[in-house]
Order: sequence, then C-alpha cells, then structure tokens
Amino acid sequence: MFGRTSMITGLAMAVLLTACVAPLAADEALDKAIGSLTSYDWGNDRAALAPIDAAVAASHDDDAARKALESRLAAILAGDAPQAAKDFVCRQLSLIGSAACVPAVAPLLTDEKLSHMARYALERIPAAEAVKAMRDALPKVGGNLKIGVINSLGVRRDAASADALVALLGDSDAAIAAAAAAALGSIGDAKAAKALGDFRENAPEALKMAAADACLVCAERLLADGKKLEAMMIYKKLGTSDIKHVKLAAMRGLLAATGKNQ
Repeated sequence: MFGRTSMITGLAMAVLLTACVAPLAADEALDKAIGSLTSYDWGNDRAALAPIDAAVAASHDDDAARKALESRLAAILAGDAPQAAKDFVCRQLSLIGSAACVPAVAPLLTDEKLSHMARYALERIPAAEAVKAMRDALPKVGGNLKIGVINSLGVRRDAASADALVALLGDSDAAIAAAAAAALGSIGDAKAAKALGDFRENAPEALKMAAADACLVCAERLLADGKKLEAMMIYKKLGTSDIKHVKLAAMRGLLAATGKNQ
C-alpha cells in the first residue's frame, strides 16, 4: 500500500515538475528568438524565429501576454536590426499590434525599404492611431511611397484624409492622381462622390479611365452602405460613358440599386 502511494505521489510530482518546466523552456526559447532578431537577416535559418510565431499564436486569448510581446517586438524596430528582422516584426505586429506599437512602426513609412511592411502592419492594426500615422505620413513621402500610403488610406476608408486626397487629384504625377481617385472611390462617402464626379468631368485623357473606375467603386460603396439614391445618381451619369465596360457596369449597378435584377 505504501509503495503504491509513493508511486502515485512520485507521478504527481513528475507531472507538476513537467508543468513548471515547460513554460520556463518556452520563455527561454522566446527570449533567445527575440534576441536573435538583432542580427537576423535574409538567408538565416527561419526556424530560429519559430518560438515567436508560437508566442504570437498563443497570445490570441491572453491580453497581458500579447501586450508584453508587442512591446518587445516594437523595441526591435527602434534599434539597428537588419531589414529582414524588421520585416518579420512588422508581419507579427500586423497580427497582435495595437495603438501602443504605432509610434515604433510609423517612422518606417518614410523608409524606402520598409515602408511597404510598415503599411502592411498599420493597415491591419484596428486603432485610429494606425490610420492617423499613415495620414500624417502622406505629405512626407513621394513617388511609389506616396502611392502606397494613398492605397492604404483607401483600404482603411479613411474619410479624414479626403481633403488631402482630393488635392492630389491634380498632382502632376498621373500615377499619384489615379491612386488618389481610387482611394476616394474606396472611401465611398458623399464628399468623395462629389469630388470624383467633378474630377471625372474634367479629367485629362490619361486619367479618364481611372476617374470612371473610381466613380464605379464609390457607387458600389454607397450602395452597400444603404445610400441608394446617391449611388443611383452616379450610375446614371456613368451610363452615358463612352467607355464600354463602365457603361455596362453602370447599367448593372442601376439595376441593383432599383432592385430590378432580383
């Protein structure tokens, strides 16, 4: 009897010891992985970062763990870690990031090599601060970086950036003007609709297609938001377009708005 009791006690202690050791081992592995980010570069063994992937997944239902991990990863962005490491961190922050990490991510928006990944994270962080960071970066960047920021503001449907986007419709760079039009179409509110309508009427030949397509997207957004009359007005105007696909899309949109395609 005594021997059996001792065996049970021993097993219980072993289970308890295992339960204590496992988290410690996981913590040590995570510490090592985060430490390796300071020198992680393209071509290094990606498996070395697996503990971070696991920690991100495990933090899904643990606010405290997620905040702590977010803070540690954000600190990497402020240091001299290689581009590959910061790229990796931005991907992880896109999954667990909050307003707290925005100050660390935002400066990367003006970095030629990291702007894309910074936007990747900020687009997905569900905080007003993330959108504001991209809005604030708009006048600080040019060329492809500006186009990228414009696209991200469109993805987030940031109505607060509408004035800045409207101003860019007249940009000398046709690609920037087209991107601004597309973003306004995605925002899809009354202000964007009016600006796009005016732009379409006076758009240079090279931007007529972009203007029409942006108007179509805007009408779709308005219709999806339950603003049928506003959407119908746009569709009716586009129905006179000499661009075949625009005219057809406008007709279909008008039918959808009136319920005649049911």
